[in-house]
Amino acid sequence: MFDQAFDAIDNVLRREDGCTTELDYTEQTSWLLFLKYLDALEQDRADEHRLDGKRYTYLLDKPFRWESWAAPKNKDGAPDHHAALVGKDLVEFVDGKLFPYLQKFKAKASGPNTLEYKIGEIFGELTNKIKSGYNLREIIEHVDGLRFRSQTEKHELSQLYEEKIKRMGNAGRNGGEYYTPRPLIRAMIKVVHPKIGEKIYDGACGSAGFLCEAFDYLHRGDLTTRELDALQTRTFYGKEKKSLAYVIAIMNLILHGIEAPNIVHANTLAENLADIQEKDRFDVVLANPPFGGKERPEVQENFPIRTSETASLFLQHFIKILRAGGRAGIVIKNTFLSNTDNATVSLRRHLLETCNLHTVLDCPGGTFQGAGVKTVVLFFDKGRPTRRVWFYQLDPGRNLGKTNPLNDDDLAEFVTLQKTSADSPQSWSVDVAALDAETLDLSPKNPAGVATVARRSPAEIMQEIATLDAESAAVLKKIGTLLK
Repeated sequence: MFDQAFDAIDNVLRREDGCTTELDYTEQTSWLLFLKYLDALEQDRADEHRLDGKRYTYLLDKPFRWESWAAPKNKDGAPDHHAALVGKDLVEFVDGKLFPYLQKFKAKASGPNTLEYKIGEIFGELTNKIKSGYNLREIIEHVDGLRFRSQTEKHELSQLYEEKIKRMGNAGRNGGEYYTPRPLIRAMIKVVHPKIGEKIYDGACGSAGFLCEAFDYLHRGDLTTRELDALQTRTFYGKEKKSLAYVIAIMNLILHGIEAPNIVHANTLAENLADIQEKDRFDVVLANPPFGGKERPEVQENFPIRTSETASLFLQHFIKILRAGGRAGIVIKNTFLSNTDNATVSLRRHLLETCNLHTVLDCPGGTFQGAGVKTVVLFFDKGRPTRRVWFYQLDPGRNLGKTNPLNDDDLAEFVTLQKTSADSPQSWSVDVAALDAETLDLSPKNPAGVATVARRSPAEIMQEIATLDAESAAVLKKIGTLLK
């Protein structure tokens, strides 16, 4: 039933001139799903209060509740088509009254971790792109048929929503921006092994795939009320810069069972590392930060190792924000292991000296759909220097692609061998003392096989040259300023 509804919604959205991509379909579906979910949540809360002999105070005023404007019902519970807005009236209500009303919730909320704040934040970032009131009415009727009342229903909806996010990621040039393959995330979580009571953080959370999978990993049927409350309110934290990804992250976590996700809409890299205090730190970091992006000079000022490479700035942030003894699993470009520019070498040295980089997972090309770079996953614990690094070269035995993606079985051997850092045809260990003292080159060189060379595309090489030129120009400009 749910998959048919999602397909029907997409088919209607394809008729809208303002909705042309999978990103648009997911965005417009998200705000409607959110309001339908909010209605179900309020109904559940009202029922609970009624059973306790109490009166429930609704978050939304009556004219703005789903049952009033979107799906009014008659006394028998059947749709009241006479009371339902349609056509021009419906669009005018949504654009002129509903969105402005919901946007005000952010200002009157008691704090950023409240549901009221999330409502205001979401509707302050989105616009209604469905300009045909008849199309909007048709979509609303499909959404109204969805149910959020049971865990089974939420689970099925969350799986379908994940599939929408996957299609959205695959549709773009940078597939990894919105969607990290879930088998890879699950393997990373098994290695890092988060526990209930720990605070888990993703400062570049995108669609919140890491946090959702970590929730599924920890959410068991035998948890106590206190443990369930900890999962709901004090376990999962994230930040996301982009408006659409922020909204999708909120909706994704809600569908997985977290009512008011602790996701902040902010540029993580705008935070000065010197301002991070012990109270701000986390036990576990799981992330796939954007790579290839370039940050402005004023943002680079927030970091001791200055570089325009976004992923290198994020890695500094993650190291800093981990508690002593904290654990991390971070996806990063494989060139981080071998690049010889000053910033990358300094960052490798900082990582090896302040953290135990115990595991490096070397991922094959095609792991990320739509992303033309090879990646590795760095697993490290903060608080003691690295003595020995265990490498695993993932080889699924086939070319990965949209029709042949990574699966859990591909990573099963890695997860098993990693527990003991065992040697195999695909794995080996390296003593840090044996590395080149100047470069600390960590590029994977499997002693059991033919030495492989990380071959970059001409575009990647040109991009690195441009980056180095820009950094050199900035240094020369600063020197020239000092000489005046």
